[in-house]
Amino acid sequence: MITIREENAADISTREALLDEAFGIERFEKTCERLRAGRVSAQGLALVAEMGGIIVGTVRLWHIQAGSVKDALVLGPLAVSADVQSQGVGSRLMRAALNRASLAAYSAVLLVGDAPYYSRFGFSASLTDGLWMPGPVERERFLALELKAGSLSHAFGLVKATGEWSVVDTSSHEFNIAGNGLRNAA
Repeated sequence: MITIREENAADISTREALLDEAFGIERFEKTCERLRAGRVSAQGLALVAEMGGIIVGTVRLWHIQAGSVKDALVLGPLAVSADVQSQGVGSRLMRAALNRASLAAYSAVLLVGDAPYYSRFGFSASLTDGLWMPGPVERERFLALELKAGSLSHAFGLVKATGEWSVVDTSSHEFNIAGNGLRNAA
């Protein structure tokens, strides 16, 4: 049985190992990383999939501004353990993440990924025609989904990172700078 839940601080090392397995160290060189680096993921939108108490998948969404659209998110990375691929884990994570983003009233979700896979969730390259990333991407892999109809119809400009900055303490737990001090980001 697959359980989807919010990530917590205890999951970070397992999540990072899963991402290393799926993407290798090259993941830190990708353009989308420029939108995630040093930022805290959107509240309630860092999810893990568990099977038998073991984390087998992860997805996170991050605050961005997509041209003039200020309430957008970028998704990624989505990773599933090789041991359970083709068992619906990625699809369950995607549907949960998109549902939560919609309920939280975000306008759109952008990503860079495999169009044939992400099109099943409604993502399309045509929605990013007026947008560009802060680094190189293959245009056919630069995809978006409108959570509010028409939200990207006039979007034009650079995709920029927004949201809270994070710091990492010596025990590798992510903390979030908020108000007058630090609080655990999980």
